[in-house]
Amino acid sequence: MKSKRFAFAAAFGAALLATTVTPAMAQTAPAPSGPAGQVPAQARPNFLVIIADDLGFSDVGAFGSEIATPNLDRLALDGLRLTGFHTAPTCSPTRSMLLSGTDNHRAGLGSMAELTAPNQKGKPGYEGYLSRDVASLAERLSAGGYRTLLSGKWHLGLTPDLDPHARGFQHSFALLQGGANHYGRDQSAEPGKGATYTRDGKVLASLDKDFYSSDAYATNLIAELQQSRRESPDKPFFAYLAFTAPHWPLQAPAEDVARQSGKYDLGFDEIRSRRLARQEQLGILAKGTAAHSVRAPRGGWDSLSAADKREAARDMEIYAAMVERMDRNVGRVIEELRASGELDNTVIVFLADNGAEGLDYRTTGAKMLGSRVAEADNSFANRGKANSYITYGPEWAQAGTAPSWLTKAYASEGGTRTVAFVHARGLAHARGVGSAYVSVADIAPTLLDYAGVPAAGTTFQGRTVLPITGKSARPWLEGKAAAVYAADEPLGTELFGSRALRKGDWKVTDIGDGQWRLFDIARDPGETRDLSAANPDKLRELTAAWDDYAKANGVILPTEALYRP
Repeated sequence: MKSKRFAFAAAFGAALLATTVTPAMAQTAPAPSGPAGQVPAQARPNFLVIIADDLGFSDVGAFGSEIATPNLDRLALDGLRLTGFHTAPTCSPTRSMLLSGTDNHRAGLGSMAELTAPNQKGKPGYEGYLSRDVASLAERLSAGGYRTLLSGKWHLGLTPDLDPHARGFQHSFALLQGGANHYGRDQSAEPGKGATYTRDGKVLASLDKDFYSSDAYATNLIAELQQSRRESPDKPFFAYLAFTAPHWPLQAPAEDVARQSGKYDLGFDEIRSRRLARQEQLGILAKGTAAHSVRAPRGGWDSLSAADKREAARDMEIYAAMVERMDRNVGRVIEELRASGELDNTVIVFLADNGAEGLDYRTTGAKMLGSRVAEADNSFANRGKANSYITYGPEWAQAGTAPSWLTKAYASEGGTRTVAFVHARGLAHARGVGSAYVSVADIAPTLLDYAGVPAAGTTFQGRTVLPITGKSARPWLEGKAAAVYAADEPLGTELFGSRALRKGDWKVTDIGDGQWRLFDIARDPGETRDLSAANPDKLRELTAAWDDYAKANGVILPTEALYRP
């Protein structure tokens, strides 16, 4: 199996090498076609999509972090780091785009189910789950001869007909909701009463006694890979590993937290500065890039009391421990693929679902998290344990989104530009940084393109479906195009009333205050210089384009913002 598929990995590697290392554009031989235009199974790649929850842009070593992420770094540095990758501003809308290949307002997640405004409820595109009007990536790949596997967070529907097993995943271990206690203490067989887990569509009555989210998701995916390999040894796989780390509540094993001791006593201001410097060294940022100023409700690090500094440093130690634990579990999955001989033909896509989470459980998150916090023991000695319930606040989050403006929930770069990379085994010399704009909606058409599975059309297995509107990044990856999107193509987004539109290097941003600001993102990725006054025609052009986007995608601006960290 390994030798039959290695030709694809080599071709894919040569394409990436041409794009990221040399100006010469290598040509990749087209894969042989089978019936109905499909590529024969033995020539097709495996896909592993790994998604981290609320991970900041600079939270991985290969993107500037001091957090130890050797497994992710190895993959990122041997692959293509995507510094222009964008998602929706929060989790379930991003997941709907990833699996549908279209805008979240068309895929059923115009807003998060639990945060839909009164004027949006019951409206098309605001169902709060992955709409049946789209065919999921798993459904398409399963029909195209792939074994399809999921382990981790779903957040795209709670009922049996919306379970991942009903949306194309042949094997799945899923947390149905958007977040949960990482030790499984809030597990419930009834979705309205706690965190609900299913296996292949069946609700689990209990979890393992030693359950910890990142460990469990990796363990279950490894088991699914092994089982599906026995069932269908000649089929390639699509595996979706969706961690809930480092989403709140911040919880990590004591030994992992202990390894972080003292690392964050310098404070969030200094850590942010060091990350920015490291990003320039790594080529993630151009030299001299201006970083956006930080929204700091409590002032800078030096404004905090000694007790507040001690507590804040501990909270970041817990967060870092969660990221390190996730990284080790990524390593476990990679080792399983290496041992099985499948790694040589596996294309790995890693991403975060949105910018870092700036919610503060004591202030901006008091209403949302109040009942859980009231039941928790958040004393200093107990922080990070299974019965604590904390977030790390906006200052650490903005160290994570550096150099960008703001955090999760905003359509600014801090909410939507996320850490991401592509890696395929055999690309030892295909290292680099790709700055072209890439959308999370482009993942589905790109993988379908490489799989040789049709992505066009408005019917799927006898039902009418919405077309995929994302683009295959394959021409760009193969060096046949300078970008994924042309400079005159408008790319809009909206969530909770915060909205934006990108057109080439220009971007208009409204963080939810109703004021449009204009930026040249190529020269100012931190959105630090509003160019509206100097370019009124460009401002009008882009805001009019956003109106067109909103009309085409059924965007309904909320009468109230239910989530604004």
